[in-house]
Amino acid sequence: MVLVAVALTRLPMLKIGTLARCWLLAALVLAALAVWFNALLPLKLYPAMVSAAFLGVFGYSLLSPPTVIERMARGRGAALPPFVVAYTRRVTQVWCLFFLVNGSIALGTALWAPAAIWSLYTGVISYVLMGLLFAAEYLVRLRVRKRHV
Repeated sequence: MVLVAVALTRLPMLKIGTLARCWLLAALVLAALAVWFNALLPLKLYPAMVSAAFLGVFGYSLLSPPTVIERMARGRGAALPPFVVAYTRRVTQVWCLFFLVNGSIALGTALWAPAAIWSLYTGVISYVLMGLLFAAEYLVRLRVRKRHV
């Protein structure tokens, strides 16, 4: 608990963005609650919080373009053809759906499933699903690129 308190006092001094500070603060609050109440639930909520944060960032980028995926595709400011901008928007929407479903399952397992099920989902299954989504998106991207070249 003392370490959490010390970390919280140093939070304003960190040279990171506001969003990163909020993220760190939320993680520290969950850790402090876990220690204070000697409970596992606050720590089990962390994966759901991660998905919610990513959903928020990706979702906000849909409302305030360019999307997160478009920014990654642009790299150092390269111009993108309109079909690529439309594609990156669709990919951002797919990731939003993934984060919504993943976060819901993580929250559900944290609240109502045994710790072993929660651990299996958040520690293995969610990462496998994320890897499969990355792989599927890469294959779709190759097809889209071939169609427009």
